[in-house]
Amino acid sequence: MNDKQIRERITDMVEQERALRDQLAQGVISSGQEHARLAEVEAELDRCWDLLRQRQALRDAGGDPATAAARPTREVEGYQQ
Repeated sequence: MNDKQIRERITDMVEQERALRDQLAQGVISSGQEHARLAEVEAELDRCWDLLRQRQALRDAGGDPATAAARPTREVEGYQQ
């Protein structure tokens, strides 16, 4: 994925977050369903942001941003602990 595609994916994920909150407010989904799905969306967002940061770091160091790879959720989420 290139930067534009990653940013588009981020936009899609943010829209999903908003839709989930709207569905909860309208009673379409339960709080548990919203929390579970939000956790998935937030993890994917973290992976996308991590990939963008990797690509920028490679660019800044004179490397090829195309060599950046999405890291596993467990690894990316582990940075916060």
